[in-house]
Amino acid sequence: MAPTSAPPAPGNGDAAPPPPGGQQLSHGLKQRHLSMIALGGVIGAGLFVGSGAGIAAAGPAIILAFTLSGLLVMLIMRMLGEMSAARPASGSFSVHAEKEVGPWAGITAGWMYWVMLCCGVAAEATAAGKIVNGWIPGVSSWVWVALFMVFFCVSNLTAVKNFGEFEFWFATIKVAAIITFLVLGGLGIAGVIGPGSPGTDNLTGQGGFLPTGVSGLIVGLLASVFAYGGLETVTIAAAESDDPRKNVANAVRTAVWRIAIFYIGSMALVVTLVSWKDPAVVADGPYVTVLRHLGVPGAGTIMEVVVLIALLSAMNANIYGASRMAYSLVGRGQGPKALAKVSGGVPRRAVLASCLFGFGAVLASKFWPDTVFTWLMNTTGVAILVVWLFICIVQLRMRRRLEREAPELLTVKMWGYPYLTWIAMAAVAGILALMTTTEGNRQQLYAAGVLVALLSVAGLVKQRRDAAARP
Repeated sequence: MAPTSAPPAPGNGDAAPPPPGGQQLSHGLKQRHLSMIALGGVIGAGLFVGSGAGIAAAGPAIILAFTLSGLLVMLIMRMLGEMSAARPASGSFSVHAEKEVGPWAGITAGWMYWVMLCCGVAAEATAAGKIVNGWIPGVSSWVWVALFMVFFCVSNLTAVKNFGEFEFWFATIKVAAIITFLVLGGLGIAGVIGPGSPGTDNLTGQGGFLPTGVSGLIVGLLASVFAYGGLETVTIAAAESDDPRKNVANAVRTAVWRIAIFYIGSMALVVTLVSWKDPAVVADGPYVTVLRHLGVPGAGTIMEVVVLIALLSAMNANIYGASRMAYSLVGRGQGPKALAKVSGGVPRRAVLASCLFGFGAVLASKFWPDTVFTWLMNTTGVAILVVWLFICIVQLRMRRRLEREAPELLTVKMWGYPYLTWIAMAAVAGILALMTTTEGNRQQLYAAGVLVALLSVAGLVKQRRDAAARP
């Protein structure tokens, strides 16, 4: 289906008419906010805790798994950076998909991402509530979940600079924690601290570098891919910065090279310092296990604090990203018009709708844990891969059009275009194919397939109706 042309983009970069009342999103984010949002998006609870399952499955080969998935993420972010620097938009890839492929693509990618972010809010709030409940058992975890939800909902209803400040300090703490871990780990490998240098015993002496074979590497690869989700928020936030094109370019460049240091570097330290067979790697998390191995006092409590901060940071960012994606979609006529209203430079109704959906998912985890909640969470695992696939397709088309119509907007360029774009697309398709090899991942594919089909059909129906209504 041929792409449809969009009307000229307004001030915030979205292909949408001005919202009711004529107000636009504010531009309260600074370069320092975007840089730390980009870094904070890289460092999440999935890295601090969830990576343990990947280590247990792949052994030392988790380094290879994170390297391969990290290279893919670098390519995806470079593509997204190229498009966002050329045409900043609060709807990011959804806006570009609508213009380059058609409204149905914008609807599918945008609402798929919105559901993923809202479900992420639910999962993060629940996990954060459990951590604090462990510290203060007299207060139910559900009370903490409600408090976190209300707090971040209110903070996102205020000026966008407040979101930026929260994320700046959250990300600063997470970056400081990772850097400290890398330094301590390096000293441990050198034998300066801890029980002594392990040499290569843990890397090659317990079944070899690839102890569980290709099947284990596949499980580790899938775990590492999902741990990288969240980087896209920086391109959504760029539309509300003081210089969108310059700021998003700098933020993407910053995020790309630090992926290697934070993810791949820390995984290499973990599997070098401790045995991948150690049950504590999964039970307590790889970072806690390493810190205990090095004799750091209070390692468990320290990492619990860091993980809590990572969860709260992700909640904050997901509410923000979901509300801006919803605002962009409805502003382009792809959702309830009421959500497009902006007051004080903030799409407050979109914020409330996103928080309500997220809280609804929390309630589903309590009342329908094996049906509704399971289906929702299964969709989120694949949603990021669907979005990445759209990004690859859209970048191929948008790059050709920009080179023809406005080459001066290509201030950030995809490396090795179009070959690396095709390689990235094939890699995403390959990961989806690998997911069919295990029962749990197949269930995620089925759940996400249903959602993609529903959104695509709804988008095509609306697209045809709109075309028929035009004179």
